[in-house]
Order: sequence, then C-alpha cells, then structure tokens
Amino acid sequence: MRGVRALTLVLAVSACGAVPAPDTQVDLSVQSRAISSATLFGPPRPYAPARSNAQIALDILELGFRLESGREIPQFSRFEGPVALRLTGQVPPLAEIETDRLIARLRSEAGLDVRRVTGAAQITVEFVPRAAMRRLVPEASCFVLPNVASWDEFRAAPRADHLDWAVIAERQKALVVAPADATVQEMRDCLHEEVAQALGPLNDLYRIGETVMNDDNFQTSLTGFDMLVLRAWNHPDLQPGMTRAEVGARLPAILAQLNPRSGASRSLALDPIPTPRAWTDAIENSLAASNRRRSFAFAQAALRIALDQDWQDERLAFSLFLAARFAPPGQGEEALDALISAASIYSARPGGEVPRAHVELHLAAQALASGQYPIVLRLTDNAMGPARRSENGALLSSLMLLRAQALERMGRVTEAETLRRDAIPFAIFGFGSERAADDRRDEIAALIRR
Repeated sequence: MRGVRALTLVLAVSACGAVPAPDTQVDLSVQSRAISSATLFGPPRPYAPARSNAQIALDILELGFRLESGREIPQFSRFEGPVALRLTGQVPPLAEIETDRLIARLRSEAGLDVRRVTGAAQITVEFVPRAAMRRLVPEASCFVLPNVASWDEFRAAPRADHLDWAVIAERQKALVVAPADATVQEMRDCLHEEVAQALGPLNDLYRIGETVMNDDNFQTSLTGFDMLVLRAWNHPDLQPGMTRAEVGARLPAILAQLNPRSGASRSLALDPIPTPRAWTDAIENSLAASNRRRSFAFAQAALRIALDQDWQDERLAFSLFLAARFAPPGQGEEALDALISAASIYSARPGGEVPRAHVELHLAAQALASGQYPIVLRLTDNAMGPARRSENGALLSSLMLLRAQALERMGRVTEAETLRRDAIPFAIFGFGSERAADDRRDEIAALIRR
C-alpha cells in the first residue's frame, strides 16, 4: 500500500462520519419505518471495561471533578434517589423507543433507578430544531444543562449563574437539548451521552478510547466502561458534596466490589492525566476549520504536541488520524504511515477495537483506490464486528459498501449486490435517508475511478 495518494473520502472525521453535516437534509419519515437500534443490532453487546481499576479510579476523578472548559469542580455532584425522565418538544418518531432502550440498559447494566414519565421529571429531554439550537449554541450538536426544565427557560437567561455545574452538589433537575431533525443514530448518540452526563461525570477526555465521554466521538453508544463509571458514581458509599480527595479514597474499594475482574493484566502503565490546552485547541480547530489546508495545519500542530509530550495513547493516535485525514494529495505515503501507526496504537490500548475500526475504514478506502482488493476484504472483515457491537450504522454501512465494491471488482458480483442490499437499513439509520445512503455508495464507487 506504499505510495498511495491521499484521498478525499468524506466517510468519517471524528464525530464522525457517523452523522450528517449540519446542513444535511434528514428524511424524518425514515424514522417511522422502525429502523431502531434494537431492530438493527439486537440485544446490546457492549465491550467490557478493559482498563485496570486503578486507572478507572483516576479516570473517574478527572471526568467528574473538571469541566470540559478545564475549570475544576470542587465537590461531588449527582441526583439522589430514583430519577424520572421525560421527553418533550418536537419529539422524533423513534425517540421513545431509543429512550426506553437506553433506560433499560441504565437499569440493568448501571443499576440506576431511572424511569420514563410524561409528567414532572428530574431530567427533561427537549428536542429542538437544529437551526434554533445553533443560533444560541453554535458549536453544540446536543448538550446538558443544570437547574432548568425547558428550552424556553434556558433561552430566557442563557448565561444565568444557576447554569453553572461547578456550584452544584445535589442535582435537582437537568435539561438535555437534542436536535429534533437528526438521523436516528445522531438522536440516539445524543441521548446516550447527554443523559449519561446528567446522571454522572460531566467531562470528556480524549485519552480514553473506550467511552462516549471522548470528543473524538468514535464511540457512539454507552460502553461497558461507561456503565461501570455510572454504577460507581451512583454508589451509596459516595454522597453529594464530597471533595475529590474523599471520593478518591473510596473509589478503590467501590471498584473492587463492582469490577472484581479488573483489567489490570491487560492495562498499561497509568495514563498521564494532564492534556495541554494547546493540544485540545489544535484538535478542535482542525475539526472546525473552513478548509482542508487549515485543518491539516492544525492537525500537524496537534501531532507535534503529542510527540513532544511522548504520549503513546489515544491522543497520539487521534493526532495521527487527523493528520492523515487532512493530508494534501502530495503526502500520500506520510498519510498512510500515520494511519498505520494510529491503528497500531489503538490495537495496544484497552478498548481500542472501535477506534481502530474507524482507522481501518480509511485504510480500506486507500486499498480500494489502489486496487488491493484482498486487503480491503481483510480490513473490513476486522472492522465490521466492532462497528456492529458499538451499534454504529454509519460506520458499519460504509465498511459494507467498501467491501461490496472490492467483491465486485474481484468478480464476486452476487455477494457484492447482497451486501449492498444488507447495508441499506444501516445506512439509513446512520445517514438519514435512502438518498444519503445512495450518495455514500456513489462516493465509494468513485474511489475506483480516481
């Protein structure tokens, strides 16, 4: 695969290939066809947490006592007792089904007493048109706020003091704001991450690959790690108002009880926690830049910081991934090396199966464009299992369509056509319409012509 030119394949950039761009037209009638995550993927099969309990304790402290902005949270915060949740606003057709499936998982996997109601509730999930959301919070796909129960209440005072998570000990109410005009997958993803943060820690960490609480967004539905964190966060030995030190002192015993089969034998040395703000800014600027050249420059800056820090974790892998993703055509070999290095890092990391599958999508695209069809089959075969287990319809359908194109070029036309048909419901789930699914198929077919 050496010497392959870098390709502009709009399949997955962090958040990810999984969802359409903000201006994509989503066919909401698709949601009435019962293409839910349960219909497509069956019973949940999340990967079990693979990190050691000692590492998970540090992760929980960093996730729970710091905001995404970097501000410290001085005290432990959560709801006490049973939690009721309600849906309101312009509720999409499948939102109730996806919410009920999420609540069933929270009850069985995290041991949380959560139920959906139609009346008063501690957690309100309000669905708002994306355009209205972006007028008030331009950068957010969805978000969670404390101490408000409606979009109108938030809109009336969007900078009020009571919206500060850092001053709250016992949570009383929270508002999850989600787009009403999203694909089923994006709607599901928002429910999983924002409801989990309403019930647990609030931060996101790029250095943890096995969680939805990571802004690379490779994980799109709650993982075994996430459920363990929520179970520990809501353990009776912890109480609202505790300090970080008090929580840290109790976490080892809590995790030993909840996770006796700790992944200590498979984990590496404890991850360093600090992430320089300059690296996070470079990553965010790379993803938000208005053109490919600027995205590549920011990705290169992030990669330099990761190398200077001597990281060997998800932060280095994601820096390599973005540097390869935005590489100019003249740097195809360097981009390929970066993707291979990223895949190797993810392979060595606890819970790296899903992030690696995203990298393998791009490697398979490179192999398809260069006519190396057996490599496409090997890469897609390796990545489709994690894509299915993580319930990522956009990723899975893209892998299936890449594989079908390779099969067709190898003369296995019947297998290719069957696989394309099988990919359609996953593509509709992930991309929002049959037309969007057809566009994805055409993009992949165009790789051969390039």
